[in-house]
Amino acid sequence: MPILAFFVTHYVLSIFSQTFFLHRYSAHRMFRMSVGWERFFHLLTWLSQGSSYLQPRAYAILHRMHHAYSDTPKDPHSPRFFGTAFGMMWHTKDVYLDVLGRKVEPEARFEGGYPHWALLDETLNNMYVAVAFGTAYVLFYMHYATSPWQYLLLPVHFLMGPMHGAIVNWGGHKYGYRNFWNKDDSRNTLPFDIVTWGELFQNNHHTFGMAPNFAVRSFEVDPTYQVMKALQAFGIIDMRGAQVMRWRPEDRLAPAASPLALHEANPADAVAAE
Repeated sequence: MPILAFFVTHYVLSIFSQTFFLHRYSAHRMFRMSVGWERFFHLLTWLSQGSSYLQPRAYAILHRMHHAYSDTPKDPHSPRFFGTAFGMMWHTKDVYLDVLGRKVEPEARFEGGYPHWALLDETLNNMYVAVAFGTAYVLFYMHYATSPWQYLLLPVHFLMGPMHGAIVNWGGHKYGYRNFWNKDDSRNTLPFDIVTWGELFQNNHHTFGMAPNFAVRSFEVDPTYQVMKALQAFGIIDMRGAQVMRWRPEDRLAPAASPLALHEANPADAVAAE
């Protein structure tokens, strides 16, 4: 039915844009692509996230802070310091808005390397545009909904981006198994992550921060990476030279180099290390 199709399409495109464009490209630069394709995926992210669009600069800075200070008081979204996911994300919202509005000056090592499109990131990134997207969602439901319960899905549409962030940062640091010894609380929540398209392999990702494939063991599947392999085959992105995860049973007992340690060892490589 139209409502289910719309919901699933919005959910999948939004989470793909968040993990592929905002996370793996904007925050980490795990691969390369042309300016034209960068603009295409930037526009796709703006359209798919809609009322909850996350600006690449602010997203990248918060995410780099998260890696450098994972599960410490400086982490913008660690469940270690909050009783609920709502409390954690409310704090994240405050930090995000401070960075977005340039009310705070991030550390220099967290700046740079992210895409910027003034039309989308400033001109069309405001409350009025967000309300317009939200109104469009409501009108679609008014036209196609066949039962009152379907309107309960609307809040998910309104807050799609932050909702995905809450799932990843709360679940990925509280529930699941660990492949690697880390000083943070990161975990792999699902061995086949169809909920956030690979983002819930937090323990793997926090150990190999520049690897585009978030799955490392034979039973783990990262759906976004499978799409990325197809994009590379068509020449849309270039992952050559990217970091590759390697897992050995003994790694579970050996401390892995944290992103913060990499920062301290070689500040010039700060962005790449994360």
